[in-house]
Amino acid sequence: MAQHRKTNLPAPGADGPRHRAGRPAGGLSMVELLCALAITLVLLGGALPMLGELRQGQRLNAVAALLETDIHFARSTAIRSGRPVRLVVQSLASGGSCYMLHDGAGDACTCTDDGRARCDAGVQLLRSEGQPASTGVALAALARPVLFDGRKGTVTPTATLRLLARDGRAIHQVVNIMGRVRSCTPGGSVGGLRPCD
Repeated sequence: MAQHRKTNLPAPGADGPRHRAGRPAGGLSMVELLCALAITLVLLGGALPMLGELRQGQRLNAVAALLETDIHFARSTAIRSGRPVRLVVQSLASGGSCYMLHDGAGDACTCTDDGRARCDAGVQLLRSEGQPASTGVALAALARPVLFDGRKGTVTPTATLRLLARDGRAIHQVVNIMGRVRSCTPGGSVGGLRPCD
């Protein structure tokens, strides 16, 4: 003989299982939600400074990589054209910096306060890049332009281009007489680069 199981189904028209008054089934109370929100805010508060440092480091590395690429571009353009190319680095009154690559005399191009290059008539501006103060990264000005000689393929004078971040980290781009670039960081302040001698 088959046995039938008895199931506890609600009677037609019933609202389902009853719960204690004032307490919804499942879900979180207001106190639990506030506790979860407080924990989330504490965790975010600890993570935000780290994210700011990470972003500053990425900016510093990006400007250094672009500067290195432009140095190689200046050397190859000088050799290809057989004409000298100059790298000029200037500080801006606003606290930022800019650099320019051009084929004129050392003082033929200057940066305006908004980081744009302005050159004398007949001078070809090959490249310019500005770093506003708001980025937190600046390139230290050079006392005199770096000359890439198109006939000899050399650089005079040799130079150390110093990129400085607002948080104290720095990357130096050392340009040797052959126009090769070596990157280093003072005191090992930037991970992945060797310390400067």
